[in-house]
Amino acid sequence: MSIIELLNRITGARNTSANSACSRLRMVLAHDRSDLSPAILDQMRLEIMEVVSKYLELDHSGSELSLETEERSTALVANLPIRRVRKVVR
Repeated sequence: MSIIELLNRITGARNTSANSACSRLRMVLAHDRSDLSPAILDQMRLEIMEVVSKYLELDHSGSELSLETEERSTALVANLPIRRVRKVVR
């Protein structure tokens, strides 16, 4: 769930086609500004999940990695559902 979706749920805003179009436009702008290809973004997702999986057991089917733009900043947002924390041996 993106931050926009969470805010819409909290404020009770409806998911209209205008809201969906705005969300899609933000995603396109974020990808354009970052100049990352979908292949590179997918590789980043795999590598991030590999590192995080050392410490946490993840639900890989529910994971999402996206770029979100708000005004002039772009953020890499990772939604990684956690099943459990792994015991880390140092």
